[in-house]
Amino acid sequence: MTAFAVLLSILATIFIGAMSPGPSFVLVSRIAVATSRSHGLASALGMGLGGAIFAALAVLGLTALLMQFEWLYLFLKLLGGAYLIYIGIRIWRGAAEPLKMSGAGATEKGISVSRAFVLGLVTQLSNPKTSIVYASIFAALMPPSPPLWLLVALPPMLFCVEAGWYAVVAFAFSGSRARSVYIRLKRWIDRGAGVVMGALGTKLMLEALRAKP
Repeated sequence: MTAFAVLLSILATIFIGAMSPGPSFVLVSRIAVATSRSHGLASALGMGLGGAIFAALAVLGLTALLMQFEWLYLFLKLLGGAYLIYIGIRIWRGAAEPLKMSGAGATEKGISVSRAFVLGLVTQLSNPKTSIVYASIFAALMPPSPPLWLLVALPPMLFCVEAGWYAVVAFAFSGSRARSVYIRLKRWIDRGAGVVMGALGTKLMLEALRAKP
């Protein structure tokens, strides 16, 4: 397999993984529908940067090192799970708050674009399992002696894959139809999103606790 074919294979595999529903999808879709398209795109960029960081760690071999120190991996899973539960509680508690409207239907939710970016980044990085997925894909598909251009190209290309997919999510959920549905059903949608985030965080923590010797 040529280096270019390896690059395409890795990008395609990560793209399929990004499309799988998870906390990242829940967060980006909710930010986009509850605030604005700009906020949703900012969170998508945060997801992309998180993916690029995981790719860089995989290229440097640091995720393989993480796999050798099981205690550190388990600690990060517990920390990531606690963060997702925290976000889930925050979403649930804000479910009953009315959505203020301003301008031509724009919504204000007390969150800045930069904050949306940080939320996307931290949510992406909160799941250490993603770093292991990256490392596994790289180990399976990378040639024994990859060319330097391939190692350099992977992080920015994977940023484009992750950010591109979540930008599509942000565009889809920031439309007027999606927002009108959200306004009508805000309490139940937010509570559902909070439950999903909390459940994913709990699952992550339970996996870590069960893996303890």
